Amino acid sequence: MRDADRHETAIEARGLWRRYGPPGPGGFDAVRGLDFTVARGELFALLGTNGAGKTSTVELLEGLDRPSRGTVRVLGHDPATERAKVRPRIGIMLQEGGFPGDLTVAETLRMWAGLTTDPRPQGEALDLVRLTARASVRVKQLSGGEKRRLDLAMALLGRPEVLFLDEPTTGMDAEGRRDTWRVVRELTARGTTVLLTTHYLEEAEELADRLAIMRAGRIVAAGTPQEVTASRPSRIRFTLPAHVPPARLPLAVPAAADGHRVEVRTDRLQEALTDLLLWAREEDVELAGLDARSASLEEAFLEITQRDRDAADDAAAAEEHAEVSA
Repeated sequence: MRDADRHETAIEARGLWRRYGPPGPGGFDAVRGLDFTVARGELFALLGTNGAGKTSTVELLEGLDRPSRGTVRVLGHDPATERAKVRPRIGIMLQEGGFPGDLTVAETLRMWAGLTTDPRPQGEALDLVRLTARASVRVKQLSGGEKRRLDLAMALLGRPEVLFLDEPTTGMDAEGRRDTWRVVRELTARGTTVLLTTHYLEEAEELADRLAIMRAGRIVAAGTPQEVTASRPSRIRFTLPAHVPPARLPLAVPAAADGHRVEVRTDRLQEALTDLLLWAREEDVELAGLDARSASLEEAFLEITQRDRDAADDAAAAEEHAEVSA
């Protein structure tokens, strides 16, 4: 994200609700009072388990639906009621493009360019996503990953100021995923704002400036990837030689052992690792397969969503008990 853009807001949601169905037990609140902003040039990842409310939230931001309560602003405008002011300035990559299978890649781009305000050259769009060599291939003959790259090329045709990416690398192999990450980084470096939804937590950890984790329509954690993962301890793993019991490990490094395979969980990774290595040198012990790393976003995500699920279950149980007691 460019420093000059940090103070400018590209996306803003205030008190955002989306209800399906009638009031009362017959309806369902998919989005429940969200508040967040995304700065210009920032990549913001919206994460959550299935049914968390991500899709409903993104539809409101894209102007495909209106909130039941609260407000949405994209580039300073309501994306639903001021669609003509917003739509030419945003790009949307859906989970599935649904393009005619009998058209070639070039024909598909040409068709979409005819519906786009001031489109970038088609060759440039194909080059961005590395599909130039597949321009004459019919869409139905593309692999799943190539179709996703075509979806991305379509979203980029209008040189969007704000880009919505919904599961952009689903179906891609490792190389295709890395290529897509490269494109996204180049876009944000040039000032494009990106809102990303993904089930690949490594992807969010790699790309996001900030992120929010949703559960049951609410944001349960938010911040930079580093801030969110700070809730989890770091990990050190290694295997001791057969003649060295885990009980010989220094007391300053509390560890759990499965046979001679040892795992250390700590909030002070550098200190614990230093103590361990000094002990190993003094005792002439080889720590086979030594692996030390900070907590991953996946670990933090699983802990946060499980913790919130447990809290919700406890609240529901307490409410049920109160009703029975009454």
